[in-house]
Amino acid sequence: MARRPTPIGQPPRTGIAHVVDLVRETVPPLHPAGLPFVAGPLAVAVIGRRYKWVRLAGLTAAGACATFFRHPSRVPPNRPGVVVAPADGLVTLVDTAVPPTELSLGSDPVPRVSIFLSVLDVHVQRVPVGGEVLEVVHRSGQFKSADLAEASEVNERNSMHIRTPAGQDIGVVQIAGLIARRIINNAKIGDNLTIGDTYGLIRFGSRVDTYFPLGTKLLVERGQRAVGAETVLAELSQ
Repeated sequence: MARRPTPIGQPPRTGIAHVVDLVRETVPPLHPAGLPFVAGPLAVAVIGRRYKWVRLAGLTAAGACATFFRHPSRVPPNRPGVVVAPADGLVTLVDTAVPPTELSLGSDPVPRVSIFLSVLDVHVQRVPVGGEVLEVVHRSGQFKSADLAEASEVNERNSMHIRTPAGQDIGVVQIAGLIARRIINNAKIGDNLTIGDTYGLIRFGSRVDTYFPLGTKLLVERGQRAVGAETVLAELSQ
């Protein structure tokens, strides 16, 4: 994240204020869903502070949870017609597949990009393209490893259908993984979303699939690392 410049006409901040500014610029904020997971271990560390091993275990757990639930700022591209990565992670599939049956995206194979999120990746999900939310559907399922191809079909998932102002339909699917047990999607039918905004979260370890209309030009390859809201996955046909 770029350092915020000192406003013109104001002297640079010094002392404690300068340290606070540095922390804000270098430490990503925490997603609200992570607050209970950080507060719990911190409470244990405080209550058991007389015992070194309890204090250390609590602080370590709190630090690990804060890292998992980090929510860094991102700047999406402003080029028209692009679709950005909805998540950080490894691109594991660049192929064609039939969209989830619960969405009204047809029954024919369309271009798809799958991103696998390890427990070390940022786990918030970003809006891949601006537009109106037409559908949000949760489907129960299994909890197989999210890097398996069959996870798209059999794992628990939350699917969302976005229609761009130009009338192009995009599907984005949050898929639970081997140890993931919670999918959060804050978008609602009728919402008008902005590209790059945060809309959801999966914990802990997961996968996000993006389905594109026919004619889309895919710009990523299998094995590539994606940065949510910033990596351009594809260009929609004009």
